[in-house]
Amino acid sequence: MQDETRSVPARPERALLDLLGLAARARALASGTDAARQAVRDGEVRCVIVAADASPTQAKKLVPLMEARGVRFFTCLSRESIGAATGRGPVSAVGITNDSFARRAAELAAALSS
Repeated sequence: MQDETRSVPARPERALLDLLGLAARARALASGTDAARQAVRDGEVRCVIVAADASPTQAKKLVPLMEARGVRFFTCLSRESIGAATGRGPVSAVGITNDSFARRAAELAAALSS
């Protein structure tokens, strides 16, 4: 009998980066602070990953909006690693628009925070 809950892998950071890459290829990401903000405003985003090393200015543009709209967000990873995983340069934030990707990203990001 299989356990219904997914276990978090031993390397949640690598798994989250792999998931972001897959979501980017599936066109289920809004990459960058401005794109993520617009997607949050449009109600398209299910979860946002904000880079831990994002500038305070970038975070200040996005965090109050996500809090006001009730969008889950996590601060983790680096701008470089998010950008590399999604096939771009350094990225301060990515909004995940697909429910399944967002759910799994939230599990992995929460594991990084604990």
